[in-house]
Amino acid sequence: MHVVFFGDQHLDSLGGAQVSMRLQREFLERAGHVVTVVAPRMHGPRAARTPDPANVDLASIPITLDREYSLTWPGRATDRALDRALTRRPPVDLVHVQADFWGAFIGHRFAARHGIPVVHTMHNRVDVGIAAVTPLHRPVLAALNVWRRAALRGVAARVGGSDGWAFLRGLARGADAVTAPSTHFARRLEEHGVFSPVDVVWNGIDDDIREETLATAPAQRDPGRPRFVWLGRMSPEKRLLPFLQAFVESGVDADLEIIGGGAQRGAAEKMVAALPRVRFAGRLTYPQTLARIAAADALVQTSIGFETQGMTPFEAATLGTPSIISDPDIAAELGGGSWVVPGAAGTEAQRRAGLVDTLQRAASDISSGVAPVPSREVAEAFRQSSRTVAMIAVYERVLAQ
Repeated sequence: MHVVFFGDQHLDSLGGAQVSMRLQREFLERAGHVVTVVAPRMHGPRAARTPDPANVDLASIPITLDREYSLTWPGRATDRALDRALTRRPPVDLVHVQADFWGAFIGHRFAARHGIPVVHTMHNRVDVGIAAVTPLHRPVLAALNVWRRAALRGVAARVGGSDGWAFLRGLARGADAVTAPSTHFARRLEEHGVFSPVDVVWNGIDDDIREETLATAPAQRDPGRPRFVWLGRMSPEKRLLPFLQAFVESGVDADLEIIGGGAQRGAAEKMVAALPRVRFAGRLTYPQTLARIAAADALVQTSIGFETQGMTPFEAATLGTPSIISDPDIAAELGGGSWVVPGAAGTEAQRRAGLVDTLQRAASDISSGVAPVPSREVAEAFRQSSRTVAMIAVYERVLAQ
């Protein structure tokens, strides 16, 4: 079959959804299917790369200072450009929307124009994400719902409401199936009337790179101080700065590596400038990142309420690395092999105090050789090959309908 992915951002940009979509495409192609990815064209130094013939890069404008992320306006001009581009590809059997904003609008408009069934993967807890980056989240969400009603037609445009759940309900009205990357997010989508039932299909890890990483990892822990790793986009919802504040307050004698980039990097570097054992690695390739996770004694996950899955603790678990987890939903989904930070529902001061205590406890456990061990079942179920089999089953069910 020919499946067309629609994303808000180009797959070469930084982000968990982009990592997941790259893996999904690769493993679908291994299974003999054709995948086209529609997303905004990149800007900046990396935009000079040779275009991937499997991509349709739409005209876009950069929307962040580092030019990492961009926006394509959903409208008739974009519709025409997309239709022309896809005439050079095989006939489309199914649309898989993996976007929450302009990419979702463009994908649903395309499917409606051509009468093609839609699977929509919800990657984003829209209300929490927007609230984390602006105090004006309520008017922003109201504006997004106005935009959604203007960009979409039919039943999707008639869904009322002005909050994040209304926005997702409007997107889901154009879908034949909705999937979520975790049980806890799927249940929330159902509880808020977004769609029912929601299929749970985890994002996965590359089978081959996982095996290569484990083959080169040392059989025994290298001696030395506990080694922590934090990775992700350096933006408010990821809570890097509160974590670094807690790390400083904890006084743990541990090494810390920070992987990734984003707007808060400068502030983060200033916060720990006096600590030589904290290293900023910048943006690494996927294999390099997995190697760093495997070499660490613990991965630190600090966002609360925002992640719809939280891929990094699962990646760590498949590599045998336990995690320090701030979000209780992610901890429950992982099913063990972690230190769970108390106070997620409390004030920011209570959350920081809980993180300080957990960092101290984790460092002590690592030094004593009693760190928790991740679940072997999770490690097996997180392989991308198994996730692709699960998603193909959703595709086939929708096409059979």
